[in-house]
Amino acid sequence: MQPVNRIALKEWAAVCEALAQGRQSILLRKGGLEEGSAGFQLQHEEFWLFPTRFHQDPAQLKPDAEPLLAAATVPPDGIVALQLYAVAEDVHQLTDPGQLAQLEPLHVLAPETVRERFHYRADGLNVITVRVFKQTTSFEISEAPHFAGCKSWVDLRNKLPTSGLQPVLSDPDYEVQCDAIRAALQ
Repeated sequence: MQPVNRIALKEWAAVCEALAQGRQSILLRKGGLEEGSAGFQLQHEEFWLFPTRFHQDPAQLKPDAEPLLAAATVPPDGIVALQLYAVAEDVHQLTDPGQLAQLEPLHVLAPETVRERFHYRADGLNVITVRVFKQTTSFEISEAPHFAGCKSWVDLRNKLPTSGLQPVLSDPDYEVQCDAIRAALQ
């Protein structure tokens, strides 16, 4: 793990909460408008998770995951709270829509949300297996204009230390999730 990192990945606050609770260990990415026709690219193997409520709607989550919206920490206006750090372990380019159903037990997004992402622009979806770590307290940083927009990656401009991070899942629990992910993607 890097000792410091200034890169963050924007992700729905409810998904960040699911990752924090160990309910999932995957990210399903297509790409923001600013990423152009190439779509999402895993530019960084380690990153802070930047929770956002932009484009997030309870209907886009499975019914049993809707409480994650309320559980997600909401910092004061003008502040972003970073508490989760992810290390990308594996990346899959999903091209078969038939595999979406196999992934369904492994994430909190509603099936229609995942289908829409898969079919957006060109068929396909990035499935990223991540090991998630958590700080006991959040780093609170001020909102900045360069954070805005439909983009995945954000340069925080300040390196945040990763010391003291603890894995969300134990090694055996994480391996169980990784086995399920691999099985779903075969």
